[in-house]
Amino acid sequence: MSKRKAVSLISGGLDSMLATKTILEQGIHVEGINFFTGFCVEGHTHAIRKRDQKKPKRNNALWVAEQLGIKLHIIDVVEEYKSVLLNPRHGYGANMNPCLDCKGFMVRKALEWMEENGFDFIITGEVIGQRPMSQRRDTLPVIARESGANDRLLRPLCAKLLPPTLPEREGWVDRERLHDFSGRSRKPQMRLAARFGLKDYAQPAGGCCFLTDKSYSDRLVDLWQARDRRDYELDDIMLLKVGRHLRPRPGFKMIIGREQGENKFMEGYRRQFMHMHTTSCPGPLVLIDGRPDEQELELAARITARFSQGRDQARVRVAVTDRNGVSRELEVAPLPPQDIAPEWHI
Repeated sequence: MSKRKAVSLISGGLDSMLATKTILEQGIHVEGINFFTGFCVEGHTHAIRKRDQKKPKRNNALWVAEQLGIKLHIIDVVEEYKSVLLNPRHGYGANMNPCLDCKGFMVRKALEWMEENGFDFIITGEVIGQRPMSQRRDTLPVIARESGANDRLLRPLCAKLLPPTLPEREGWVDRERLHDFSGRSRKPQMRLAARFGLKDYAQPAGGCCFLTDKSYSDRLVDLWQARDRRDYELDDIMLLKVGRHLRPRPGFKMIIGREQGENKFMEGYRRQFMHMHTTSCPGPLVLIDGRPDEQELELAARITARFSQGRDQARVRVAVTDRNGVSRELEVAPLPPQDIAPEWHI
């Protein structure tokens, strides 16, 4: 028989790493696949912000593939993923995370890749009871069925708690060498990692998807409400991850750099937005999303001054540059902190 081949969904976390290693240990040829949705950018904010300098600045999916010695295929699904996020058949989790629809979508895409490339089955790192929405005993069959993968979907970390899949029944893999993990505790995974000699891995908690984060989800909903349509571009969702976001008036939003790293990142968007910066003292770069009138523009300049090093000065000069690159200066009094309403913060 020819050597069997499996494609593994590699998120960059410990679970997918262990699931893949478990199958590699049985002599199966495994290649990884990672889907880029725009909402899961490993190391992005860590690389930008000074306070995160000690965190690894790496794409964990690539790093896992390197540690396991397998090929990784990264596939851009930003446009296709929009329908998953905007119209999830199974709804959202605690925030804007369509976890069940998302997992089904990714398994379906992996199935397409598997069939196009002559592979035999799919691996995921799912564990019964670990996620409240997508990794329950009653939802795991939904993913297998709605993705079309059916019994070609193998979950090595909890396989012994599930009916045997095609790879197990056909003897491609030894079911006895699979696992029976369940629940939210990661201690069994950490013990297995130690047994495999894996010492460095992404912290086994939470996930890398920004849609599970309440603050990020609130910003996304605010974006849709302000534009009066549920849609987004990649630049939109990247900018939601950085800066301090304020909406002083319904017609415009301010994205204020909190430190040098964010200011430098936001400089790449100056041609897309009206923007502000202080000229009489050091201060943040501020992007203006919307079309403020003159009165609102002065308010934005006063807020910009408030977040500059001239916040205690009587007057601060603020440069305002429109989308056409035309600049002018406003001299304003920094807005007192008590005048920045809590509801402005997104």
